[in-house]
Amino acid sequence: MHGEYKVPGGKLVVVDFDVVNGAIANFHLAGDFFLEPDAALEAIDAAVTGLSAESDSAAIAEAVRRALPADAALLGFSPEAVAVAVRRSLSNASTWRDYDWQIVHAKAVPPRLHLALDEVLSNSLAAGRRGPTLRIWEWDESAVVIGSFQSVKNEVDPDGAREHGFDVVRRITGGGAMMMEKGNVVTYSLYVPAELVSGMSFADSYAYLDDWALVALRSLGVDATYKPLNDIASPQGKIGGAAQKRFKNGAVLHHVTMSYDMDGEKMTQVLRIGREKISDKGITSAAKRVDPLKAQSGKTRAEIIASMKQTFTELYGATPGDISDEEYAEAERLVAEKFATDDWLYRVP
Repeated sequence: MHGEYKVPGGKLVVVDFDVVNGAIANFHLAGDFFLEPDAALEAIDAAVTGLSAESDSAAIAEAVRRALPADAALLGFSPEAVAVAVRRSLSNASTWRDYDWQIVHAKAVPPRLHLALDEVLSNSLAAGRRGPTLRIWEWDESAVVIGSFQSVKNEVDPDGAREHGFDVVRRITGGGAMMMEKGNVVTYSLYVPAELVSGMSFADSYAYLDDWALVALRSLGVDATYKPLNDIASPQGKIGGAAQKRFKNGAVLHHVTMSYDMDGEKMTQVLRIGREKISDKGITSAAKRVDPLKAQSGKTRAEIIASMKQTFTELYGATPGDISDEEYAEAERLVAEKFATDDWLYRVP
């Protein structure tokens, strides 16, 4: 069996092995990582050989960690990365280059339609009506988009939202509230088959699915990194956040909103940002939590999006795509039946 895992921000980990009588045999680790001393490679091979093929990632990583010499130095990978590569091989995981990707950068639509499109396009992928897709959102209205499990009254100041022209909508993924101001955010969605993140924990998959975006941002001079669980950040502060949903039909939705420009004081008037959340981020002012791409890159929003599309295309061979009339129609139906209803918006009051 053969497995590969490109560590987000790190190196490629490659594993080759057999499965004999339910156990891993003839295990060999390779890759472009750095490892000292040389004997540590043989120690890792020996540690994984003999493990049950049913071992989970935690057990594999712990076996590798216990086997390492006391003076071992692992650069560009970790015991957890070895475990992910093994589990991806055992689950027949796919890679980015296994698919014909499309990039959809379509017309601006209302916030509720964007949210409905996420569900519709995920279902289209699962049904085989479209391939894996990167969709760039365009906005001509402003909205506060709250997470699937958040309380409206706890997250949004209705007076502030109304004063500043923000609608309030609920998405199907978890995570925190995002203030999406028209013209001042960069939002994208990935619709991918579950096989692409097979063998990964949710935490691993967040970083894996956004690694291309970090490459794009760094090409623009932004020192972007991934901060677990779901933040894209830089030394200057948070840039944006990710959210994900794995559907029972085999589709994975992963979407990200990054701030292009931000009025921090307006954010504190629209969102109810509690002291706990501020202290958790290690800051004293909610207005300073987000550090936008405009300030860090000096580029226009359009230039940033163009660079992201170019990077994705260069990495994965994507071609331009679109949303079908049938998909738009299905999304409109979902808006009427779900996303525009009080039952959905206030399902957590």
